[in-house]
Amino acid sequence: MADLRVQVGRTSLKNPVIAAPGEHLIEAAGIRSAILAGAGAVVGKSINESLAAKSQLRRAEYAALGPDWSQVPWGPAAPVGTTVLSRSGLPSVDFDAWLAQAVAMDAFARTHDCLFVPSIILAAEEPALDMALRIEAAGLRVLEFNIGTPYASEAAKGAVSTVLSPERVGTLTRMMTEALGIPVWIKITGQSERVPDLAAAAFAAGAESVVMAGRALGMLPDLETQAPVLSTSGGIGGFWNLPLTCHWLANSRAVLGAGRQLIGINGATSGHDVARMMLAGASAVGMASEVMLRGWDVLSRAVADLDTYCDTKSMAARDLIGRAADARKRFADMPELDERWRDHVPAPLASA
Repeated sequence: MADLRVQVGRTSLKNPVIAAPGEHLIEAAGIRSAILAGAGAVVGKSINESLAAKSQLRRAEYAALGPDWSQVPWGPAAPVGTTVLSRSGLPSVDFDAWLAQAVAMDAFARTHDCLFVPSIILAAEEPALDMALRIEAAGLRVLEFNIGTPYASEAAKGAVSTVLSPERVGTLTRMMTEALGIPVWIKITGQSERVPDLAAAAFAAGAESVVMAGRALGMLPDLETQAPVLSTSGGIGGFWNLPLTCHWLANSRAVLGAGRQLIGINGATSGHDVARMMLAGASAVGMASEVMLRGWDVLSRAVADLDTYCDTKSMAARDLIGRAADARKRFADMPELDERWRDHVPAPLASA
């Protein structure tokens, strides 16, 4: 077996596969299932104080979209290449009940050499900081602070936040890191051309890791009804996003250097995808949509497949980090190939 241990700031993980937050990680049974499936870390579904965000969970809906963009049945039998479109919401329980469950889940995770990570999503600053302080006081080991949800423009005003300014990212990160002694992971949006700048601002303000880059908003017209699928825009993610996440990871590594631990998210559906994100610069990789769609075995297989890959390459998982990113060249650095482009265009029509 390969050595799959990785380091994220001060935090050691037994493997880099993270069960990322979603509705499947709202209840204790789901969290325990992810832990038992062998994930190195499990991030519980985010919470905040907004009643509108809680109400949105009762309006939530989900669609599995096949390779031709038609809807397919939800579940493990969905075809390879299925995309998930959703409009989501936050847990409807009050913070006291949520925190009590988080403490219990952390205790369960410790017995399985797993890290349980509570997550707060920004609505307003003061309540977010109060929750964070209570999380630390309760003995939780790490905090994820999500300031990059895709839903802010579609949800009720003030329910959640999509922070697009590096300056604002720095201010919010510093609010947490100056008040807390536990590591803070900042989750940022991918709906920006400034992802590396957002990451740099978070690290400069004391973040121990940056999770990049959250799902984008998407809208798909239904050809039969001629209305949007799910009646609105929603968060969208799938295997096709893997190269985009890898691009942001590599660009951020180029800006930040090799000493910053990044967590890749959005696009990983297998252990080989975890390896790809790590080669692009991630120290660990979150998986959510594929787990919601197909079940907990996704996590177990990802760990097993990553183990096999690393063993075949005679490498530890941590040795993968950034190898492809550091080997990346610019277009201008590539050798001339004469008229190679001609091999990749269709033959002209006979009458052309």
